[in-house]
Formats: sequence, structure tokens, C-alpha cells
Amino acid sequence: MSQYKLTLAAKAPLVGYAALIGSFIINHEEPTSPIDLSFVDAAVVDSSVPESNTVLTHGTEGKSVYGTVEVLNALAEAFPNVLPVTPAASEWIEFAFKSFSGKDFKTLTPSLEKLEAHLNFRSFVLGDYRPSIADVALWGVLRANAVVGASCKNGTFINIARWYKYFDTSRFFGGAVETMNKEVLDIRKQSKVGQKKESKASYDIGLIDAVDGKVVTRFPPEPSGYLHIGHAKAAVLNQYFAELYHGKLIVRFDDTNPSKEKVEFTQSILEDLELLGVKPDRLTHSSDYFQEMYDYAVQMIKDGKAYCDDTPQERMREERGEGIASARRNRTVEENLAIFNDEMKNGTEVGLKNCLRAKISVDAGNKTLRDPVIFRCNLTPHHRTGTQWKMYPTYDFCVPIVDSIEGVTHALRTTEYTDRNAQYDWMLKALKLRKVHIWDFSRVSFKRTLLSKRKLQWFVDKGHVSGWDDPRFPTVRGVRRRGMTVEGLKSFIISQGPSRNILNLDWSLIWATNKKVIDPIAPRHSAVVTKNAVPIVLTGGEGVPAHSVKETKLKHKKNADLGNNDIIFSSRLLIDQEDAETLKDNEEFTLMDWGNAIVEKIHKNSENVITGIDAKLHLAGDFKKTEKKISWLADTDDVIPVELVDFDHLITKEKIEEGENFEDFLTPETIFKTEAVGDVNVKNLKKGEVIQFERKGFYVVDVPYSEESKKVVFFTVPDGKVVSKYGAKKATKD
Repeated sequence: MSQYKLTLAAKAPLVGYAALIGSFIINHEEPTSPIDLSFVDAAVVDSSVPESNTVLTHGTEGKSVYGTVEVLNALAEAFPNVLPVTPAASEWIEFAFKSFSGKDFKTLTPSLEKLEAHLNFRSFVLGDYRPSIADVALWGVLRANAVVGASCKNGTFINIARWYKYFDTSRFFGGAVETMNKEVLDIRKQSKVGQKKESKASYDIGLIDAVDGKVVTRFPPEPSGYLHIGHAKAAVLNQYFAELYHGKLIVRFDDTNPSKEKVEFTQSILEDLELLGVKPDRLTHSSDYFQEMYDYAVQMIKDGKAYCDDTPQERMREERGEGIASARRNRTVEENLAIFNDEMKNGTEVGLKNCLRAKISVDAGNKTLRDPVIFRCNLTPHHRTGTQWKMYPTYDFCVPIVDSIEGVTHALRTTEYTDRNAQYDWMLKALKLRKVHIWDFSRVSFKRTLLSKRKLQWFVDKGHVSGWDDPRFPTVRGVRRRGMTVEGLKSFIISQGPSRNILNLDWSLIWATNKKVIDPIAPRHSAVVTKNAVPIVLTGGEGVPAHSVKETKLKHKKNADLGNNDIIFSSRLLIDQEDAETLKDNEEFTLMDWGNAIVEKIHKNSENVITGIDAKLHLAGDFKKTEKKISWLADTDDVIPVELVDFDHLITKEKIEEGENFEDFLTPETIFKTEAVGDVNVKNLKKGEVIQFERKGFYVVDVPYSEESKKVVFFTVPDGKVVSKYGAKKATKD
């Protein structure tokens, strides 16, 4: 029996979503002592207690706590490791329920404005890089208040909308609301036929025969390459459903092809999964079950459901395509066993010519059922079992067997396997194994992007990329090196959900999601392109430093927590040629973070390239009235050489169709390097740090400053607005 029971009133003026969310999180983190959940279709749980929109009852002591804020605090006290409460969190919890319980929007507006300003430079309420009980309280009470709901969603308050929508896709926040809505709907349906009006939560979201606490999902990557975004989606969604149903997730390495697999890939996949926060309850390998699969293959032969075939591969492919039976299809059981056990198992010359095929159909409309190969020989030593085995099961034979053996209840996989679902079911029935339900969801597909590991390996082998972590690659390591945050990547995946709709997405979608994460926390810096950089000589007396002067200013005007940068002021400045070309004689413009200046004279050479500008500092000028806001650097020895690297897609075609060769659509030039100088502060940046160069965009440090190189290499981080165009690549502006 569970120690606690939480009951919520579905018709309460302010539904206790915060307490429900807290319970979801606790049930995930403390599965051995779950909180039972129930709902009543009424305004209160206990008619004798007006504040009983939410009630938490201690199962053994029989004591109850009433009211959402009281229940939330009680849960935090009972589970301090899961929902720790700090003084700052307590203040925000009190603010949430005092400020947003009313129904007058005018009265609520000042509190919304306060929260909006607070979230302006924070991903979460307490400013940490993870949600807290303060987020639970605020989101829960805002979700319960219909008066402010629209403002939270439609962007009236931009930062609140960003924060609110992020949690709306969470399995704990949005998932709690979805669960409650479905449970209450069930209660109302039951009440119409005279059944009782209380129902224990089942967390059913449509998975067939899903039972809370008993769902087991699996993510079976093949260790033949690095994890890419498609794999990341499968991993995150499998974990999502396992956690939603309080079940288990198995990560199983499908290591049945020793010719392609390496320990290097296994280790990298584990590291990337850890980075994504995917923590399996069990970690296994298909190779753990080689003996069992061998035994099942022997059983199929004895049952007359499999046969050995030495038909040449090309001819076998043609026969399957035309629905022609193999000449070896009617071999006797004894002959098949002899070949399988003596020849194939030992990798003899005869064995190498044979494969084992399931005897399903010759001419089925679904061609995956046309006697598929289920075992083939391979003399390459296996990275785990060495030379013990000379033949290995195919994916389509291995997966249903191991899924059933390991207790998987729901095999969640992409729609590319839909035609093979019938084959999956046939294997289970033929071997009299436990039924496993299949749930298909669409695979991730991006324009001008290849996700096939074989094709990505081609780019690595041919030297078209630097490796599997190349910033042009759709691998987790590639996009991370390009500046993708874990939070941004996971938020995008969850937002896509388990839909079966197949879409060819634009990369701008995922990078736009990422920008919402990095914009509030990316320090601001300045850089000037070296080629034809334009010196400005300032005059005007007042405000013009006689010598270079150092001052400190915020790294981010809206996020003081990031600290300060050193800013050098001088009478000699540098600006981009591109910016200089926009100025005219006598025009007043703004030097960002300093003040206004007036152009006195523009100097050009014989090729009409601007070589210098004389300007008068005019600090009394109004920056609101100037059209040009220009970033600059003091022309001193303090500037740091930097290299700004931008990228284009590896292929020119949005989608490679079946039958087309991707090698015919390679982008001729995909790397674009620009030499520049940055402010003195970039010297201290670490690898992987994301910053914004004012009016140039977001960048991630790939190679930090060293005494040997004496420069910093930055990669552009797309912001979701600018899409690179083949043959017309230009520097981007933010």
C-alpha cells in the first residue's frame, strides 16, 4: 500500500495542478514509494472543508493536509531530496498563490509584469539550469487560472510564454494536466451509467494494454556510428513513455553485425545518452542472447519454418522481388540442421555460401514477408564475443525475440519499420513467444540532411568532414559542437511528440528553439572583421579619452548574474567596412554602449573602399533618434584575433529521393572563414561557451585562446532566422 494518497477536485475554482505536478516528479524519482492519485468531479474533495480543492492523506497515519500550497509544502517536506525548498523558492511559492489566485486581469497584470521581468534573463525561476519547486508552483497556479492562461500562451508576455510553453511539453507538467483531463473524462462517462465518481490514475495515453508501473520500453541503437538526432528522438520518446507510465527503459546495443561495430561507438552512444539525460533502468546487448537466438533458429528449422539457402545474393534479391520460390526452399529438416549446425556455425566454405531464411511466404504483397534472411555467416571477430560465433542473427530476427525475452511491453520505433511489423509479429507467433505491442512514430527528417549512418560514414571516410562530431553533421556531438544546448535539443524533440506524420523539417525550427535557451544567458561581446576594417578618429574634446581607458560593463544588460566585461575606450576605433558603407557625411550615428558621434569626413581609396572616418563625439545626442547603431572596438593592442567560421549544408537537394545518388548533390563549398578581432574578454572564454557578438549573431567557442595559436576560433550558432543559401553565402546579422 502506498504511504500517501493525493486527491484533486476537478471542478475547483483553482485546480491543484502544482500538487499534481509535484506528485508526478516524486513518483518518477521515488518509484518505490509512489503517491496514489485520484480525482473527484466536484468543486471540493471534502464538502466539510472549503479549502479541499487538493487533499493529501498519509496512508498509515490517516492524517490529511488540505489546500494546494499546503499540500505542495507537505510533499516537499516528505521528499526533500526530490523537491528541495530554499528561502528563495519559498518566496516564489508564496508569491505564486497570493498573486495569481484572483480572477481580475487588471489586478493580476502587475504580478505578471514582475514575473516577465524576472524571466527576461533566466530559463527557470530560480535562474539555475534546471526547474525547481518554484517553477512547479508558478506554472501550476497559472495553468489553473483561466484568466491568465491566454496571456501565458499567446506571447502577450514574451518571456512568460517561452517559459510556460517549455513546461507545457513536459511529461511532468503538461503530462499531469493531460492525465487529469483524461481521468475526469472517464469519471464523467462512468457517472452516466451509475458507476462511482472516483478513479485511480492509469496514465493511459493510447498505448495498447498499457498498465501503470508495468510498461517497459527499449531503445536499441546499433554501435556502428555516433548518435544522431533521429536516434536522440527515439531515445527521448522511449524514456518519456516509460516514465509517464512509471515503467522501465532498456537501452540495448543491437550488436549483431561485427563488420560495422566498434567499442568506440558504444562508448560514444552511452556518453551522448547521459548528456541527454536518458538513464536506462537496464543496459544490455543483443550479443548477450546469441545462444538463445541460435536455439530459437534450430527450433524453427525443426518446425519446418526455416531453411538454409546458398542462392547467390543478387539472384535471391531478384527472386524475392518477383515472388519466385528458392530452389532450396524444400530442403529437408535434416539437411537444414546439418548445414546450420555444422557448416554455418563453424564458418566453413559451405557455411559461408549459405544463409538461414524464415519460411513465411514466397509472394506476399508485403515483401518483407518473402522468406527473409534471419542468420548469415560473418568471420569478423565480434567486439564482445570474439571468435566464439561465426554466424549472427539479423535485426528482424533478433529484435522481436530479445524484446520478448527482456520483458518489453511496447516496442516504440519509427514508421520506416511499419512494413516489417507483420514480420515482427510472425516471429513471435512462430516461436510461441510473449506478445509485444508496436507503436510507430515518425522519424526525424531535415532538409538537405542525411541521417543514414552508412552515408555519414562515407563523408567521414572520404575526408569531407573532420569526424563524427563535425558541426555540419546531424549527430548529437555535431550539433552540440555547433552550439546546440541539451535543453534546446530535448525541448524540440518533446515538442515533436510521437506523431506518425512524416515531415521534412527545416533546421530553423530546432535552432529557433535553441535560441530561446541561449539568448538570456549568452554574454555579449564585440568583434570587427579584419578585412578592410575602418579606423575612426574621434575628436570633440569632452568625452574623448586622451589615452585608452578601461571600464567594466555588464556582459548582458538583462542578466547581471553573468558578471562584467572589460571595455576599452579610445580616440581611435575600428568598425566593419560593411557598417562604414552605410554612413554619410554629417550623419549622426550611435556607437553602441558609448554614445553618439557625427561623421565629419569619409576617406576612400581609388577602388572606392573606405579607408578611414573622421568623426566628432557627441555624447549629448539622443540615441533614439539615430538610424545607425554600430558596434566597434578600440584600435589598441588589446584586441584578440578571432576566426569566425560559418557552414552550409553538405548536400544541395532538400530531399534525396529513392534511386538518387546523394554523391551527385554535394555542396561544393560548405565552410566559410572570416578573420576578425574581438574584444579583450574573448581571451578568457572556454571551449563550448556560447556568446553573442553584437549585431553579428551567436557563436560557440570551438578552439579557445592559447599562447601557441594566439587566437580564438568561433563557430556560428544559427538563430532560426537565417538559412544559408548554396552559392550565395553571406555573413549574417542579428
